[in-house]
Amino acid sequence: MKAKLGFRTWYYFKTGWSMYFAFLFAAINTLVVTYYLAIEKVPVLLQFFPSFLHYLLITVLIGIPILITIGYLHYKKVPAYSTEVDIATEAHPYYYKLPPGFQPAVLFPMYLSMLQMLVKLSQNEKITEEDHKQIKAIEINLIKLIDGGWINKPKRMS
Repeated sequence: MKAKLGFRTWYYFKTGWSMYFAFLFAAINTLVVTYYLAIEKVPVLLQFFPSFLHYLLITVLIGIPILITIGYLHYKKVPAYSTEVDIATEAHPYYYKLPPGFQPAVLFPMYLSMLQMLVKLSQNEKITEEDHKQIKAIEINLIKLIDGGWINKPKRMS
């Protein structure tokens, strides 16, 4: 965990910067710059936008629906988002191995046990005492999860 602290901090910084600060700062900056450096200098445009507040309201009323439409198109109609997801899927390690947590500790041992029992039953073999112990251990873990308990607590909670 400590080895990754720098990367985690960098990730949180990037998220805060790009999703919140930079977005808000860029929107305010664009509105102020376009009004005071462009619109205010052109008398014809001052007829449509007599004050910054008028410009702000008109821009927001027109701009937000346009930006929502562009966002919708990005996700639903253009292959850009599906390409982003493809790349993220290819790079994500847990699409190719089990994630930490209850899955490798409880679910997949249960699947394996069920498969082994099915093979034994299909070959008319008896279930051994060791099989019963294995099933009981999985059952205890499943009950613990169902009751809201933890199996292999995450590093941040240990």
